[in-house]
Amino acid sequence: MNVVKQSFLAALLLAFLAQPAMAEEMLVAAASDLSFVLPELAARFEKETGHTLKLSFGSSGNLFSQIENGAPFDLFFSADLDYPRRLEVGGRVEPGTFCPFAKGWIVLWVSNGSGLDLGRGLRVLLDPAVRKIAIANPRHAPYGRAAVAALQHEKIYESVEHKLVFGENISQAAQFVESGNADVGILALSLAVAPAMKSKGRYFQIPQNAHPPIEQAAVILMSSHRKQAALQFLRFLKKPETISLLQEYGFSVAESRK
Repeated sequence: MNVVKQSFLAALLLAFLAQPAMAEEMLVAAASDLSFVLPELAARFEKETGHTLKLSFGSSGNLFSQIENGAPFDLFFSADLDYPRRLEVGGRVEPGTFCPFAKGWIVLWVSNGSGLDLGRGLRVLLDPAVRKIAIANPRHAPYGRAAVAALQHEKIYESVEHKLVFGENISQAAQFVESGNADVGILALSLAVAPAMKSKGRYFQIPQNAHPPIEQAAVILMSSHRKQAALQFLRFLKKPETISLLQEYGFSVAESRK
């Protein structure tokens, strides 16, 4: 009987170990340029693993400040490398989890009813018909800084500076021009190609040499209690299907780094 009992207990233990880990919900702070693609990725990840992601979008700088002030996120997706690096230096990032995953780009975007000729590129912003230009706030939004850099590269920044209106993040800048509160926006390509905006307007992609690349990176935060599930999601970012979806939304895949 002892042998039978031991065999039963061993089989029970093996069956328990074979069960999938309990599904967990992770809190994710994410740059607003991911506001269309990340929910799709989260849905795919949930179907594959059972884990869910609760997404909070904002400018990378504002999310960085929230994390520094103790916001209980598990993962941080930034639209530039600086903010997660600063968190890493400050001891707020789980060592070895810094994960560059994509590069973003900027576009000029107008609604379908606009008469502006986007074929003129950034110089169309000098047109007297353009009274307000929506961009993300460059103080804490990488896309805003890229917009300013592109205007300076074109040598028109001083001429159009008085026309600029700032969104708290790139999604709010898109709302300004989509609603008609701005005539044109310098937006993320990932928003312009998303189905929700693609049918409402048209865009001109600003040349990539006109601004520094908007490099995206994700990190697992040291304070997270769901690090294994978070690590699964970072690995999920490297899957070919994930990369393909990011590319559909206008991102370039980031080069791997040591």
